[in-house]
Amino acid sequence: MKFFLCIGVIFFAISLTGNTQDIQYSQYYANPIYLNPGMVGSTGMSRAGVNFRNQWPALDQTFLAYTGYYDFYNEKMNSGFGVIIQGVNESFTQTSLVELGVAYSYRLKISESDFIQAGVQGSFISRDAFFDRVILGTQLDINKGTILGNPGDGFEGDSQIKSADAHAGLIYFGKKVWLGVAASHLLRPEISFLAGSNYKLPMKYALHGGYRFNLTSGDINDYFNNVDQERSVALGFNFKKQGQYSQLDLGAEFFFEPLVLGFWYRGLPSKYDLPNNESFVALFGVSLDSGLELGYSFDFPISKLGYQGSGGSHEISVRYVFSSKDPRKRYFAPLPTFRY
Repeated sequence: MKFFLCIGVIFFAISLTGNTQDIQYSQYYANPIYLNPGMVGSTGMSRAGVNFRNQWPALDQTFLAYTGYYDFYNEKMNSGFGVIIQGVNESFTQTSLVELGVAYSYRLKISESDFIQAGVQGSFISRDAFFDRVILGTQLDINKGTILGNPGDGFEGDSQIKSADAHAGLIYFGKKVWLGVAASHLLRPEISFLAGSNYKLPMKYALHGGYRFNLTSGDINDYFNNVDQERSVALGFNFKKQGQYSQLDLGAEFFFEPLVLGFWYRGLPSKYDLPNNESFVALFGVSLDSGLELGYSFDFPISKLGYQGSGGSHEISVRYVFSSKDPRKRYFAPLPTFRY
């Protein structure tokens, strides 16, 4: 018991002073504002969505992350506007993060089907830690097997950090291809709860893109007539680098209206050989003409952590596009197979 308590203290200290990384979403394309502020208003209409991720549920201590967003496009101003709220809860370290942001993008029309959008996001961040539940190694009397003082006595610092942050992004998209770059944490907010320390969150850089191949359309019999069934295959990638760590998501999605099947590989392991650095991701979803889209994905780890030790990761995405009856307003959004 003492051994595991000491190990827990060590990991807690690392989490307070290390170069913290952002949460990673397997369905990154279904979390557009979080991925790239340049995607605000990319549908040309109004859109709302939520994302939830449960990472390593087999462990006693898990990582939970969520995102909620809403954005819309103003055609007269060639601009997109959006809001986003996201949070992360780590039960092991008893820490949490909540970020509330507002985003803006401007669209430059190159042709009837080609666009460039540049976007920025300003955020307010609150980081919280529950020091009253933490016992430091210096409080342990190994000989007597007792705890000196009360939990939290060894900390000198604030249990809550409030800061501002900013993100920016640029993306090009057409009917079949998209390519974007994004930079996050431009203000490098403080992340250490310990007094006298000066640890800032490293900036994160991302490069993402893909290409869609249209397949021969099929027919759907609705008892009265036959309608075309869209069929396509999309290849996509998302490369991220933050501090000393980098990662690549690479995969494909098959869209057989209204079903979506996706397979992804997360690789590019670092020299630190971190757990869950490599995974296979399987996705199942539906994309309805009403504008509603649902997706579920599962991460199967192939790293040393393994499936039995971690339980993989579960992720759910839900979004709704308030579609317009005017077909001229149905822009192609830069997402692999989900059309919005």
